[in-house]
Amino acid sequence: MRSVAHVKSLAERLGHSADTRLVILSCDDLGASHASNVGVFEAIHTGAATCASLMVPAPWACHAANNALPDDDIGVHLTLNAEHSCYRWGPITHSPSLLSGEGGFPRSLEDLWEHADQAEVLRELRAQIDRAMAWGIDVTHLAPHLSAITLRPEFFDVYLELAHEYRLPIRLPSTVSAQQAGFPFRQLAADEGVIFPDHFDNDWRAGSHDRVFGAIASLQPGVTEIHVQPAIDTPEVRAFAGKDADGWIADLALVTSNELRTALADSGAVMIGFRDLRSLMRAEAV
Repeated sequence: MRSVAHVKSLAERLGHSADTRLVILSCDDLGASHASNVGVFEAIHTGAATCASLMVPAPWACHAANNALPDDDIGVHLTLNAEHSCYRWGPITHSPSLLSGEGGFPRSLEDLWEHADQAEVLRELRAQIDRAMAWGIDVTHLAPHLSAITLRPEFFDVYLELAHEYRLPIRLPSTVSAQQAGFPFRQLAADEGVIFPDHFDNDWRAGSHDRVFGAIASLQPGVTEIHVQPAIDTPEVRAFAGKDADGWIADLALVTSNELRTALADSGAVMIGFRDLRSLMRAEAV
């Protein structure tokens, strides 16, 4: 009887044993505000965070790019929504289907999905990646804002096309099944040679303490991405974010705390970033 070849896990492909628990601690919404920029850079430079993703169309994105360090692990937070009622941003390309009646991107996912043209989505998101690179960012991964292009088949095709074109790993939820999504999104990505963490909970509620410590307490073998959204406390962020600002400010305290460092150390987790996944994906594509 012919033996079945062993299929290496992501941890093994990264050079670790199959039972190793690896953690990517990522920061979302870099570029959204000055408060976000200061908070995210503090989180990755002095805190436990290992990477961040940049919202290229947002008002403070260029400032973030200008202040990033060469070794910072930064991806593009592919953005097609502007969810705040009084703080707006919009497409960097001519994309009428991506504009809402309020100006800028649609506030809701439903509005985006109802009106967005797939060709305009592809052009806009490619332009966001290209602009990040033009600003000097060594883009390490792609992570959609609000999961806007993750769980809709027509937009997921765009996501995979860009990941394949730029040879970049992506963020995909593990808490949504193919049956729930209506299509096998994780298998489609794997079939295209696109790498993504084994585990990711796309819970977008502001304030991450319980979710983060819960994820650390229940780490499984493989690569787990845990996301936070750190920001410093300023009148600006409180004015446009309302109650959500409390959660973002708490995230910064969390990710720079000894409590979190101790929990990660006690868990035995190996901390990595998306740059490690990008190196693997590009090596396997040769």
